[in-house]
Amino acid sequence: MADPTRPDRSVVTSELVTVRDYLRYGVSRFEAAGLVYGHGAVDALDEAAFMVLEGLHLPIDRLDPFLDARLLPFERERLADLIDARVSTRKPAPYLLNKAYIKGVPFYVDERVIVPRSFIGELLFTDLFAGGEGGVVEDPNAVESVLDLCTGSGALAILAARVFPFAQIDAVELSPDAAAVARRNIDESGFAERIELLQGDLFAPVKGRRYDIIITNPPYVDAQGMATLPPEYAHEPAMALGAGEDGLDIVKRILSEAGQHLTDDGAMICEIGRCRPALEEALPDLPLLWLDTEESQGEVFVIRARDL
Repeated sequence: MADPTRPDRSVVTSELVTVRDYLRYGVSRFEAAGLVYGHGAVDALDEAAFMVLEGLHLPIDRLDPFLDARLLPFERERLADLIDARVSTRKPAPYLLNKAYIKGVPFYVDERVIVPRSFIGELLFTDLFAGGEGGVVEDPNAVESVLDLCTGSGALAILAARVFPFAQIDAVELSPDAAAVARRNIDESGFAERIELLQGDLFAPVKGRRYDIIITNPPYVDAQGMATLPPEYAHEPAMALGAGEDGLDIVKRILSEAGQHLTDDGAMICEIGRCRPALEEALPDLPLLWLDTEESQGEVFVIRARDL
């Protein structure tokens, strides 16, 4: 009996001829396979749209103009290969396409580095950091120095260079493999002259330097979460995810040292996923300001230097 999850390739590429066809086909395959999302896509349709558009080198935010475009044979083969690979390997789509986006900004990714998807990327472009009334940063043009701890692919450091146009950015990464990916993204970003990539453990490479803003998306998955990772997440480097029994091993270290590396009026923004209850229980007197995004609640906090 034929495997319904593995349709005959010749039938697929001969019968499916338009972008719309492969979008529908991708959604059907992904739903049938029970894939898990969260690496830039929220559901099967979102994932299929990203893979089809990126796979065809089309703008990923403009699906409608291309839906009824007929595809050349090699394009059909390309999309059929990508859809097959997503189902059979369970690799996140950004690894299959070597591309991830935050706020429309593209970044190179591969399995040496976690897929960039931090909520901080969205928050940096809100009034809180772009100079809105009552924000953490009153004037982004006045920010002179930014530190991105656990930079991974370098995505947040690059976005910070966009938001704070006169700031020097230090990006710190412990993993040599991830640092190599960050180096590529920084060199291709147009901001290489303002971003210094440093390799080492948290604050060790920056020694006595102080910053107006520290941003960090450190490992924060607890032991139970690591033991039950879906296959998609298991493809990512474990050192970029796991952080001890309660997920706070790295965050506690950062909080204990951050005050020594902030200017008097500086602030730190940190993503900790679902560890808020554990953090508030461990450090109940710490005055954290919790920030929400379109897709998260209570997963990112801000704390000012004076409170550290």
